[in-house]
Amino acid sequence: MKAKDLQHQIADVQAYPDARKLAIDKVGIKAIRHPIQIMQRVGGVQHTIAMFNMYVGLPHQFKGTHMSRFVEILSAHEREITVETFKGMLQEMVEKLEAEEGRIEMTFPYFIDKAAPVSGVKSLMDYEVTFIAEILKGLRCFAMKVLVPVTSLCPCSKKISDYGAHNQRSHVTVTAYTGDFVWIEEIVELIEKQASSELYGLLKRPDEKFVTERAYDNPKFVEDMVRDVAAVLNLDERITRYVVESENFESIHNHSAYALIERDKKPA
Repeated sequence: MKAKDLQHQIADVQAYPDARKLAIDKVGIKAIRHPIQIMQRVGGVQHTIAMFNMYVGLPHQFKGTHMSRFVEILSAHEREITVETFKGMLQEMVEKLEAEEGRIEMTFPYFIDKAAPVSGVKSLMDYEVTFIAEILKGLRCFAMKVLVPVTSLCPCSKKISDYGAHNQRSHVTVTAYTGDFVWIEEIVELIEKQASSELYGLLKRPDEKFVTERAYDNPKFVEDMVRDVAAVLNLDERITRYVVESENFESIHNHSAYALIERDKKPA
């Protein structure tokens, strides 16, 4: 029997009607890894591995979606997934799955070569980046989420202590909805400039002295972090909406300090 004839005889259960009249907001696959390449600001591309989540909205009349089609779409691109092809995948996904709404997320480590502030010794720093493309209620959007680890030093501790001040590593995350192209490196640098001090993969003793003293001279509350980052994001016309978060992993408490600012810059 030919494969085509056999396929016609096998029941397509997902396409059966459903009588419960309950649409599903998101249905699809999560946590599938795939190689990708990302453009670097210094030129060329960086090859890395992304974790994909792919969803569509399922109308109430269908029993299920075709899960295999998500993997087929991803596999068809092999290693040629870039920012532009990522956006194109969203359109391809909703068309092949006969959906009106859809969302794709890909999260990957992105490496930047950084020079230490005094010695100039170079090392790689990795940052967690997520691209998000979505069609929702007829509107399309693209967002880039970047998590940047930094150092924050407590202004209160510095003020009340006879010497020293406690500091901690902080995770500052910006989710930027963009109307024009923005480099990953731009978001990283924006965040690092607002921290008490940025982090480095490798430091010599003169570098360690420099970053320790720099943090001491530049204390920041978690509230300061999100406000300072948000103030810069407000000035960038390419960014139409953003969420900035900061989580400080406290060094003298068994909890984190947290703050968030969300703004939609588009006219009401």
